[in-house]
Amino acid sequence: MRLGRRVSIGVIGGIVLVAGVIMILYPGPGWLVVFAGLAILSREFVWAERVLQFVKRYYDAWLDWLGRQHVAVRLVVLALTGAVVLVTLWLLNVFGMVGGWFGVELAWLSSPLW
Repeated sequence: MRLGRRVSIGVIGGIVLVAGVIMILYPGPGWLVVFAGLAILSREFVWAERVLQFVKRYYDAWLDWLGRQHVAVRLVVLALTGAVVLVTLWLLNVFGMVGGWFGVELAWLSSPLW
């Protein structure tokens, strides 16, 4: 019974953790999901508790550092985050798909991957 619980927590926590890591690059709950995945895993795995404390410490340090920066630095971080989101949406062909809904068939809207 204990092994089944451990495996279940490992699988569920692992899925949540991987989803959170993927979401980190985008605005939204990426870090929250990472913390949730690690919290789930830490119920059964000591290493996950150590990683959770490590990630929390460095996440808080990053936020403290960013909060102390000039507005220009914060705007650059925001712009870089926006650029990552836009490039990802373009590579996933979201712009081409939405353009197709409205009859706009511009070549530069389509992803080079599709």
